[in-house]
Amino acid sequence: MKILVCISNVPDTTSKINFTEGDTKFDTNGVQFVINPNDEFGLTRAMWFKEKQGATVHVVNVGGAQTEPTIRKALAIGADEAIRVDAEPKDGFFVAQQLAEVVKNGKYDLIIAGRESIDYNGGMVPGILATLLDMNFVNTCISLEIDGDTATAVREIDGGKEKISTSLPLVIGGQKGLVEESDLRIPNMRGIMMARKKALNVVEPVDASQPTQDQKFEKPAAKGPVKLVDAGNVGELVELLHNEAKVI
Repeated sequence: MKILVCISNVPDTTSKINFTEGDTKFDTNGVQFVINPNDEFGLTRAMWFKEKQGATVHVVNVGGAQTEPTIRKALAIGADEAIRVDAEPKDGFFVAQQLAEVVKNGKYDLIIAGRESIDYNGGMVPGILATLLDMNFVNTCISLEIDGDTATAVREIDGGKEKISTSLPLVIGGQKGLVEESDLRIPNMRGIMMARKKALNVVEPVDASQPTQDQKFEKPAAKGPVKLVDAGNVGELVELLHNEAKVI
């Protein structure tokens, strides 16, 4: 089985977010970038398939040379090979078209992507990718088992879970549940050294449409001051909730 894991290079959640050029560009100064958490859950599940079922695992990223440390981390975790499409990922449809070309050339059986990235939270790439490739698709996937050409998946739905069966080739939009946070792997020194010798192939982007463009970014409004109410003063609390917060 040949697996391709799609990796996004996203700011660490502890990073301070700022914008430049009139709030039209993201300011990367001082920002630490990491593997998108939803992608990392998928990568860890792919490693399980590699170790238990002998799968080959490749990772792919659409981005510039600045994303290579993140890609190398995926290799250090255990991926066999990496591909970087040398293009700025400005639009979800554009990214999906680049990934589709990689999948066609690599003839992959299973494509694992995060259901969304934590930077722009578009949540569109896995579904568009499956459509472009005419492959089966399972989104919000929290469990995945493969037996031959048959995949059994559990997906999160509103108020519960759904268990479904489908066939390879398959695209999934994964999230926490594919593995737990305690299962995530920290690269050890041996993995880091081995990653330096693994192939990281840079490919040129294909001509593709980019139907949307970012116009402006705006940070959430700052939180207002907090009022502390004595635990025994229920009347004051009710008055504040009713007259100021207007929630009751």
